[in-house]
Amino acid sequence: MTAQEYLVWEDKQPIKYNFINGKVYAMTGGTLPHNSIALNLASALKIHLRGKSCKVFMADAKLGVSANGPYYYPDVMVTCDHRDQKSRKVIYHPCLIAEVLSPGTEGSDRGKKFRHYRRLDTLREYLLIDSETMSIECYRLNDRGKWELSTYLMDETTKDATEPDVHITSIDFNCPLSQLYEDVEFFEDQDD
Repeated sequence: MTAQEYLVWEDKQPIKYNFINGKVYAMTGGTLPHNSIALNLASALKIHLRGKSCKVFMADAKLGVSANGPYYYPDVMVTCDHRDQKSRKVIYHPCLIAEVLSPGTEGSDRGKKFRHYRRLDTLREYLLIDSETMSIECYRLNDRGKWELSTYLMDETTKDATEPDVHITSIDFNCPLSQLYEDVEFFEDQDD
């Protein structure tokens, strides 16, 4: 199927589908911790960006790497680009994308998806947020065009013995790591 056929077809479907290399892949539901983490991040970003020319989107917002695809549904993304301001269906110019990792999606989020996302000329930061421990990896595009990794772990403390702040430079956002995990319970080997 072509990208244009996908866009028309998906509008008529009861569920969301990613579109990669001419094929569609049904989106699966996440866990409750996954949902809480994405909501916490999106809420904090929305408050931070209020009154600015940036928009925050969650999992129901479609991202197009190009008009020909691939198309994904990131957990959270931010666009500050004027070309996305009046968009009704697809965001093409995000500065930030965040994915909440799960065992089933982690490989794709780190690999193929990140390779596709790096083709976005407006993307400056890519967050991978662990849903099973308090840990965030932030890939940040430096001024030499290389992606650098910053990690934020709850078992690390700062010089003044406080927890680390997550810093998203593209939108000048800071918050304590624990804020993104508010109301999240971690359980070992629990199936439900």
